[in-house]
Amino acid sequence: MEPISLLVITGQLAMAVTAGLLLNLTPCVLPAIPIKVRTILHEAGSQRSHRLLAALAFTAGTLVFFLTLGGLTALLQWNWGTLFQSTVFVAALVALMVGFAVVTWLDLPIPVPAFAATAHGRRYFEAFVSGLLSAILAAPCAGPFLGGVLAFAVTQPAPVIMGIFGSIGLGLSLPYIVLMLKPEWLRRLPKAGPWTLAIREVLALILLAAAVFFSASLVPSAVYPWLWWAWLALVLAWALRRFIAGNGAVRAIAAAAASIALAATMVFAVPTNTSDGGLVWKPYSPELLAKTKARGEPHLLEFTADWCINCKVLERTIYQAPSVAEAVQRTDMVPIQVDVTTSHPERDALLSEVGGQALPFAAVVDSNGEVVARFTGLFEASSLVKAIDRAVPPQQTEPQY
Repeated sequence: MEPISLLVITGQLAMAVTAGLLLNLTPCVLPAIPIKVRTILHEAGSQRSHRLLAALAFTAGTLVFFLTLGGLTALLQWNWGTLFQSTVFVAALVALMVGFAVVTWLDLPIPVPAFAATAHGRRYFEAFVSGLLSAILAAPCAGPFLGGVLAFAVTQPAPVIMGIFGSIGLGLSLPYIVLMLKPEWLRRLPKAGPWTLAIREVLALILLAAAVFFSASLVPSAVYPWLWWAWLALVLAWALRRFIAGNGAVRAIAAAAASIALAATMVFAVPTNTSDGGLVWKPYSPELLAKTKARGEPHLLEFTADWCINCKVLERTIYQAPSVAEAVQRTDMVPIQVDVTTSHPERDALLSEVGGQALPFAAVVDSNGEVVARFTGLFEASSLVKAIDRAVPPQQTEPQY
């Protein structure tokens, strides 16, 4: 291997670790937080050697998933998030979320196979499963730097692809490895008491919320909002009981949980209101895209999926910004939304054609059919407005008399 090539790959591996680390700051990892917190708290009082082995087991679980994903990407040319296009996979994930919610609520150990059914084996197996499941839950969406790293990875041989995917997994697990090895950093927390029971129950409710979110592609669209309202009713009933019977700390936790649950339900169960100046999307169809190109119209392509939390965040914030809607209207840009919740060869090919490797992804295309800007992960409205203006020359946006 040439020295310059080795230098480039080393730099990309470092970027991959950074991308995995920053992925922890995106909304996509929220469903995984209860699982990670559970593992950290279980190891907080153990010996350093046991914490080290648990941290290694957690990391191994994360790496197993990402290395497998890297291998499948190399062999089958998968995109980031392809697994979630499988209804069977999503259904299994929802079942796992419900199962984890139950064992967390009841403070039960994770069921383990016979070969791990010892005191230490159970501990390390649970850490491994926690790392594996945390990695799976982080996989639907992209974060900062991840788009560029993945775009580089898919052009490389299989060993480099797997190395980059493994580095992403390492970066993702780093904060939790540190907390497992340095539990003294958690000593500022109050001693265990009623508040820890309330926190454990909140974590279980978050896992149930994750199960509801991922069920969007499994249930009829008319049923999906009612699942959120049912979950909210459960949270409010729990919060009321805890508020009446609990002390000051427990009451604060109950009130905060109820408020956040209400906000989450309003986001996911209530349809987006476009009457306030937000962007109105046109659902993708081959005919619509062909006509748009034939007319020489600039267009904005947004690739989204029901299982992509970051996509939903963008659709509720950036794409609802009046400045974005005004820029689209001013430039006569056609906003087209491409739903890739399930695998569809034509839509998957379009994602690759415009340079997308992961969701969320958006592409601004000019009147000549050239992609002038790509957005992977979360971004600001001002960046999108600038890209839209760049796609249409000023003379084209001036009114004609």
